Amino acid sequence: MRSLAIDACPDPDVIDVQALPLPPGLPTDPAWWLRELFAFGSAPWPVKALMGVRQLVAGIVGASTHRTGPDVFAQDAADDREVMAHESDTHLDFWAGVAVDDGLFQVTTVVTLHGWRGRLYWAPVGALHAPILRSMMRRTIARAVAGTATR
Repeated sequence: MRSLAIDACPDPDVIDVQALPLPPGLPTDPAWWLRELFAFGSAPWPVKALMGVRQLVAGIVGASTHRTGPDVFAQDAADDREVMAHESDTHLDFWAGVAVDDGLFQVTTVVTLHGWRGRLYWAPVGALHAPILRSMMRRTIARAVAGTATR
């Protein structure tokens, strides 16, 4: 398995790969899928609520609470099939690789935790990461099919 996110992190604590099939006729540009995946409209309401809770408790682990908006997961690197976003904070480093290949929408998440704060933060986040990411991916695909995503 190849991913810019995996290549970018020499010593990961977490690697997670999620993939869903894409219906024919949808965009194949991974940069478009990265933007849409992390667009506010792609998050189901439970995810929006959890992000609100995250903002309230982030200070406990020393995490940033000021990073919001479309540039939080902006593209940092790209190759012929994948784009990658990277964020660094006091409690963890996070890489997200988004690829569209052979009719699949794939998101590779790589995380390096920093000390006890990172482990404390990742305990609940890690338990919810995969199902939340899949729900965001499904919602992004549904928005693309319905034409409500930005094209």
